[in-house]
Amino acid sequence: MKLLIIIFLVSSGIIFPCQKDPFQVARQQMVTSQIEARGISDPETLQAMRKVPRHMFVPPSQAHNAYSDRPLPIGYSQTISQPLIVAYMTQLAKPAKGKKALEIGTGSGYQAAVLAEIVDTVYTIEIVPELAREAAARLKILGYGNIVAKYGDGYKGWPGKAPFDIIMVTAAADHIPEPLKEQLAEGGRLVMPVGDPATVQQLIVLTKRKGRITEQRLEPVHFVPLKRLK
Repeated sequence: MKLLIIIFLVSSGIIFPCQKDPFQVARQQMVTSQIEARGISDPETLQAMRKVPRHMFVPPSQAHNAYSDRPLPIGYSQTISQPLIVAYMTQLAKPAKGKKALEIGTGSGYQAAVLAEIVDTVYTIEIVPELAREAAARLKILGYGNIVAKYGDGYKGWPGKAPFDIIMVTAAADHIPEPLKEQLAEGGRLVMPVGDPATVQQLIVLTKRKGRITEQRLEPVHFVPLKRLK
């Protein structure tokens, strides 16, 4: 079975890990100059960003740009977010051991991998079938046994695995889906870009305490639209 996965990944143009990581220095510089220098201070988040090989989550043609300060295309009109945004959203979610996370919008699997370095389990949903297959295979090859990935409509969340301590939505909509609010655990945090998907959105953090949800509005951001299954 592992051989079949490897053949699939090779045919898809996905880069494999090797014993010596040629991007290690670039990754450390990314964290120091792009992330830590801009105010990200959570030690667990910084350590995860230092560890996860971002070049493994972009197309081979973009590997040389993997540690640059910008989002990159990953195919199917989708992108991998700018490293700073990944780190910022991770820090906002307040990940920790013992927590369970839900991600909406797997993409290439990078954000899920960053979360998985910190929390116990990550459930992640991707609506583009090709990306869902590639990300699941990639994460398995990279050894992320604490990530459960599936194809589906993330708007509905994952009721069978709820509640979640963290819900992270990496695509924009003009509102926060009610099913996601319902699946947020007591003390949990939901992080999502909200606003017109065609322009600029605001990053919003919801926190549930004693059954009540409070909202915090933060920086302007720009994400791809949250898609729905028809």
